[in-house]
Amino acid sequence: MMTRTKDFKQTVQARLREDSAFREAMLTEAMNCFFAGEMSIGKEILGDYINATVGFEELARLLEKPGHRLRRMLRPSSNPNAKSLFDILHILQKHAGVKLEVKVQLHQPG
Repeated sequence: MMTRTKDFKQTVQARLREDSAFREAMLTEAMNCFFAGEMSIGKEILGDYINATVGFEELARLLEKPGHRLRRMLRPSSNPNAKSLFDILHILQKHAGVKLEVKVQLHQPG
């Protein structure tokens, strides 16, 4: 995976704060990464999303968990359980005023 620069992260976070369609797309992309087995990328996207929107401390307060535990859960080497990830996603959806839905798409061989 390519290392992102500080300027790139700042640009993405500024856009997340300003553009609701971009926020929805980032949250959707994090979920798509999880479903595709790209856990590290999904966690990184989710961490960027949290930083730019609700923030880790507020999310921790809403989940009644320590903020450092949430940050640790989204590190590349961590292996969060499904309940923890879905608890986070539930709060993020409420905060953003969106409802993510899974769409089944048949894979065509070849």
